[in-house]
Amino acid sequence: MSETLIQIFNCRKSFGSLEVLKDINFSVNKGDVVCLIGSSGSGKSTLLRCINRLEHIDSGQILVDGQDIYDQSVDLNKYRAKVGMVFQSFNLFSNLNVIDNCIIAQQKVLKRDKTEAHRIAMTYLKKVGMEDFAHAASTQISGGQKQRVAIARALCMNPDILLFDEPTSSLDPEMVQDVLDVMKDLANEGLTMIVVTHEMSFAKEVANKVVFMDKGVIAEEGNPQDIFTKPKNPRTQEFLKRIIR
Repeated sequence: MSETLIQIFNCRKSFGSLEVLKDINFSVNKGDVVCLIGSSGSGKSTLLRCINRLEHIDSGQILVDGQDIYDQSVDLNKYRAKVGMVFQSFNLFSNLNVIDNCIIAQQKVLKRDKTEAHRIAMTYLKKVGMEDFAHAASTQISGGQKQRVAIARALCMNPDILLFDEPTSSLDPEMVQDVLDVMKDLANEGLTMIVVTHEMSFAKEVANKVVFMDKGVIAEEGNPQDIFTKPKNPRTQEFLKRIIR
């Protein structure tokens, strides 16, 4: 029986008078690769940010590993180490080189000594093909390289879950595949992932669950085969017809 890692119940989120999430309910099991798809403004990134507590839900409940993440007892830094996030704009520390970007949170949050943090950082930089750039300035590497460093940085925290918010949308087309290949490898290793993406080929090939969001609701969810070949909801049909040429 699959182990449920994330449970989302009746979640709502508004910005002023605009309701961005409307009664969201879904769950994620250990080892799942869930792709959130839908038009811009459908609530995908907001949902991800609520799971990472970068935004605060207005009502409802989000449980991660059985714990209410909005409970006052939750240590936010430790929680974000276990539920890592990779952003579309990389969010590297521009004043630090590549390896120090991967070391700093290990030392401050996980209290690892510098030798161990350095060893772990090099392990994950090698995993994403960036070990030769360990001492490069983070401002002097390409967008695709920055995103691979951002993934390595998140992996250094030994997360149970990794959230990706449109990780390839800021990249030049030729760099996209490098990042997707790293993500595929992580999926094949069994890392639990929730990915907001417009890369439909990635969703078809790598996800075991696809969630289509429309105007703040989950309009349809299922396995990639069903969603991409026989979607039931007219809005899903319309979206896929428009985005897949």
